[in-house]
Amino acid sequence: MTSTTQAAPRRWRERLLLNEDLNFLLTNRVPRRWLTLAIGRFSKIRNPWLTRLSIGVWRQFTELDLSEAKEQRFDSLHACFTRELKEGARPLDPDPTLLLSPCDALVGAIGRVEQGTVLQAKGMPYRLAELFGCSAEPAEFEGGHYLTLRLTSAMYHRFHAPADARIEAVRYLSGDTWNVNPIALKRIERLFCRNERARIRLRLPDGRPMAIVPVAAILVASIRLHFLDVLLHLRWAGPRDLPCDVPVRRGQELGWFEHGSTLVVFVPPGFEPCVATGQRLRMGQALLRPVIAPS
Repeated sequence: MTSTTQAAPRRWRERLLLNEDLNFLLTNRVPRRWLTLAIGRFSKIRNPWLTRLSIGVWRQFTELDLSEAKEQRFDSLHACFTRELKEGARPLDPDPTLLLSPCDALVGAIGRVEQGTVLQAKGMPYRLAELFGCSAEPAEFEGGHYLTLRLTSAMYHRFHAPADARIEAVRYLSGDTWNVNPIALKRIERLFCRNERARIRLRLPDGRPMAIVPVAAILVASIRLHFLDVLLHLRWAGPRDLPCDVPVRRGQELGWFEHGSTLVVFVPPGFEPCVATGQRLRMGQALLRPVIAPS
């Protein structure tokens, strides 16, 4: 295929993605739950020819790059979505005091938790208690920071531990499957609180808490958490509390999405972000640094 013939579908794709009304219509005003379950089933069909065709179509809508993948041949679309990377493809920042980005991502909203409220986009607040699925405000994060990390469909879909820690509990909350792109975040109030999600509670070595909330979206058939050996998906009624006591190492793989979605990271006071909104991150890069108290 020549560069001219390749450029035509890309221009068409870009016009589609940049038209906010059309983008929102095609990715949200559809039978989201049914489509998500259907894609989940379709992605697990093991057929090399069908897989190659599906990946070819996928490439027309994304900048899919499989050069870092550990395997270059996939027997299903699911295997491509959840691909491992080659050894050393994501080196960890050597400074042990830094909290790492748990995933490849585009940085979305960054801010402080104020009166139990955070922002998904400008003018779009939501309550931390609602996101976590608890009746009381999680006061331990008051005054701390939150960061929204969005994984596009073409990105590496696995997520990892940002620090040495102990995972204390998981709460799974079933929900909708709205798209989580910036267009939807500007239009749908409390979107993260509506979608399927899991709140992962961690305890850092110094005793401070941390929380990571993987939020599913349209076409995301499930969230896999390795330390529970359980597949969280739309057919679970939820909420479900899954107690655990699992030590994890910095950079250790925690799980994956089966397409692309969002992680929201919460830390208590004492950390500050070392990234900016709009920045493209790779797993293992510095995300937060400890605040040095004035002497």
